Formats: sequence, structure tokens, C-alpha cells
Amino acid sequence: MKSDIEIANSVEAKNISEIAEKLDIGQNQIEPYGHHKAKLPLSLINDEKAKQSKLVLVTSINPTPSGEGKTTSAIGLNDGLNLIGEKSTVVLREPSLGPVFGIKGGAAGGGMSQVIPMEDINLHFTGDFAAVEKANNLLAAIIDNDVQKKDGGLGIDPRTVTWKRCMDMNDRALRNIVSGLGGKAGGFPTETGFNITAASEIMAILCMSNTFADLKEKLGNIYIGDTRTGEAVFAKDLKAENAMAILLKDAIKPNLVQTLEGNPAIIHGGPFANIAQGTNSIIATKTGLSLSDYVITEAGFGADLGAEKFFNIKSRHAGVSPSAVVIVATIRALKYHGGAKLDNLTEPDFEALTEGLKNLQKHIQTIQSFGIKPIVTINKFVADQDSEINKVSEFCKKEEVKAIVADSWGKGGEGNRELAKEVVTLCDENPPTFNPLYNLDDNIENKINKIAKVVYGAGDVKLSAKAQKQLKRFEKLGFDKLPICIAKTQKSLSDDASLIGRPSDITFNVREFEIAAGAGFVIPIAGNMLRMPGLPSTPAAEKMEIDAEGNISGLS
Repeated sequence: MKSDIEIANSVEAKNISEIAEKLDIGQNQIEPYGHHKAKLPLSLINDEKAKQSKLVLVTSINPTPSGEGKTTSAIGLNDGLNLIGEKSTVVLREPSLGPVFGIKGGAAGGGMSQVIPMEDINLHFTGDFAAVEKANNLLAAIIDNDVQKKDGGLGIDPRTVTWKRCMDMNDRALRNIVSGLGGKAGGFPTETGFNITAASEIMAILCMSNTFADLKEKLGNIYIGDTRTGEAVFAKDLKAENAMAILLKDAIKPNLVQTLEGNPAIIHGGPFANIAQGTNSIIATKTGLSLSDYVITEAGFGADLGAEKFFNIKSRHAGVSPSAVVIVATIRALKYHGGAKLDNLTEPDFEALTEGLKNLQKHIQTIQSFGIKPIVTINKFVADQDSEINKVSEFCKKEEVKAIVADSWGKGGEGNRELAKEVVTLCDENPPTFNPLYNLDDNIENKINKIAKVVYGAGDVKLSAKAQKQLKRFEKLGFDKLPICIAKTQKSLSDDASLIGRPSDITFNVREFEIAAGAGFVIPIAGNMLRMPGLPSTPAAEKMEIDAEGNISGLS
């Protein structure tokens, strides 16, 4: 069996100008990065056209160590829509180097459903992550510089500074550090740390901005700490927003690439869904909607994370709503959530499959709670038995939801022909409206309760003493009217990664809060979630090779 990178390299990619022509974009309107990548100008956004196009959200059940192929399914569905004659673009997030060299090894789809050039996309791409990192760390330097000014600067109390540096790599040693050592010339010794770039507020701001002016305003609204007299300090008080915006002037433009079948793909922004909002940029989504009749997009991990945040944060802020939602499930993942061992997932196990369907049921109910009718797609693997697939189909029928088998990895667009037709039908039936789960006027604790009880199935919510103290501070600063972006494990509906399946009557524990005032949301951190991941015992980096001619292997 060929690897993903071998399959990608066997296809002759089209010049990026040909892909642009498919979207009626003139060659003089794109900014090429070589032959197969290009930046798109923000001027391509047409709000009236965007309102007429159909947005399709791809989400999934809770992921397992094997992965469920959500990105692969989104790409395959896009190719399927183009195959049946629809003008469709897939809009995705950019991969982070942390997971690429950590567990996943790549995030550009798989098999016959990939976006290319996959090596570039998985690595430095067009430099967007580097720009986000530099803008983030510039603000950190400006803050430290102000603290040590001889005239006292703004009078920032360094003990209250919440702003951390960031780096796009899994590095647990940087979670908690002391900076400013080396005597007077090194600044003030301070307890601080690093976030991974995908979890930084700058990344969130990039993806939540509607325009460049909006980006600059959001950068200025970043809350960094307090003065010694207790007054809140924002990035605009340090006059930092313009310099940060300068570093992001190209990064704000979405990136145009292609699928293996030569269909348009826009990739932009990369916030994680377990510790950030988990969706590509508003600008990328609106660009796709302005240029196509259908846009296929995804939101990270299961519907309890990505889809919930897509609706309550992104859709609300951007004024867009999916006409259809596709929930990706696999037979092996359902068996895993039913208690089957990881090594036995290819073996028939009706008992585990039946138990695991409870997880799928919860995600179906979550999408329905937003007023949207979902479709379930069974992402087919070679070891799947027809009897197992029929079991899932029968279950979905009882839930009054259609289940369609798709073979994105093996057959690409052709393997999604039936799903594509059903998506078109569902989009025609569903008006593009949704019901947010909570009102912005609800207090922070009530918002968390609604998410935890409706989406996670929690019986109760418990805030630590630290979280309660932080909550009072945020309410005093007027942040209580912002939406909620919960940071929790992706492996479970709960805050405990070991509770797979569909746990019930759990207590959802909020350890502490962070505020992303610039991005426009409050971040409750649940369980033992960390915003700087570590590498696994055997990182994907160990399996990668590059030869003397620059050919890469193992990046999949």
C-alpha cells in the first residue's frame, strides 16, 4: 500500500493560476508562492455572494488514537461535489508543526483525498505561523521593556502579566519558566511560560477578524495584566497594535492550494479545538463563500469541541451559518468508545459497537440542539464488515438521521458521490440559520453550565477557588458578556480523557480561567489541559527522513 506522501507525489499538480481560474480569479489578483501556492487578497470577499452560498460543516465523534479521518472526509466531500457538477471549495486550517512532529505526522488529508503540496502545507507553508509567533513575541518584548523603564512606564505590575511567549512546537519544558535572569541587564526575573502557537491569542485573533482594520482593533484589545494600582492594561496602552499588525499584513490573507483531483482548497489559520476555537479564519470562510456555491469546512475534534465553538463563537461573530453538518464516524472508533482494545479494533465486536453508538448519539443530539439536521458519514476502512456498517445505518435510521458510507481515502471524490448528492439535498431543505446555545448576556458561569450540560451531558459544574477568584475579576473588567471557549480534552465528552463513550452525570471541573479579550472570548480550562503540549514517547519526527535530493518520507 502506498503512503500518503507517495500518493501525493504521484499526481501532477496544476499551476496555481489554473486553480484560481476555476474560481474566476484573474492571474493578476493572486500572489503566487511558487507554482502551487498563492495568497488571495481580502478584496475578493463579496458579502452578498457569500450569503447566497451554502456552508457545510464537517465534524466528528470523539477522536481516538487511530484518528477518524475528518480532514480526509472534508476533502473527499469537496471533490465529490465538484464531481457531480457543483462549484465547491474546501476551506481548512493550517497544520501546526507540534502535531506534525508529535503524534499525527501530518494533517493534509490522506490517500486519494489530500490537499497539495502536502509537504509544504505540513511544514512552513507560506509563513503564517511564523508571523503569528513573531507578533505574539513582539508584544511580550514590549511588555518586558515597559516594566523596566526608568520612568516607570505604565506602571505594570509584572506579577499580574498573563501574556506568554509562543512557539510552534510541542515542548513541555517551556510550559513554566523563569525569564529575566542575568542581572539588571536581563530585566526583571519573572515566572512565565510558552503556549504553542496554535493556542496563542494572536492566532485566535487572526481567525476571528473580519477585516484588516478589525484585526488591528482586536490586537489593541489584548489584555496583558494590571498596573500596581489595579488598573487593567491592554496592548493599545503600549501602542503595540500597529507593529503587530505590520507583522501580520500578509498572514491575514488566505492561502489557495488544490486537492489531488485539482479542485480549489483554501487553507488559513490553525487554532486547536481543545485549547482554542478550532476553526479556520472567518476571512477564509467568507472568501470561499464569495467564490463558490458550496464551501466545505471543518472544526477540530468532535462536535463537543469544534462544532460547539463553530456555532457559539465563529458563526455568531461572522454572521454565517452552515446549511448542513456532516458527522464523521468510523466503525473502529465506535468500537473503541464501546470498550474494545486498541489492538482489537479490526475484529468484529457487536457488543462494543452497540455501546460505542451512544457516543455518536450524543453528537447527533448536540448538532440538533443548534437547530441543524446532521448527516452521518461512515468513513470506510478495509477491515469494516458489512454487518457492522448495517448496524450503524440502522441505528441512525432510528435517530431519524441518514447514514452514508464514504470511501475518501481509497476513492476520493468518487467515493463521496452519494454523500455529495445528499449534502446538496439537505442544503436545499435547510435554511442557513442556527440557534446559539446561550445568550451573550448570560453570566459566565451560566454559559459554562449550558455547554457542559447540553453538549457534554454533565450533571454538575465545579469551579476551583482560583477559577472563582478569576471570574470575579473578569466580571469587574466587563468580560462577562463574551462567548465561552472551553479548553478540555478531545478524547472524552468530559474533562477526564479516560472516560470514553458517553459518560453521564459527571461533574465538569474548571481549574482556572484565561481571557482572550482581543479575540473576544473567555477560556475556562478544564481538568488537566495544557496550552503547551509535549511530545509522545515515540514522536513522528523519529520516522521522518529526507534524502540528498530533498525528497521527504514519513510525513503522513
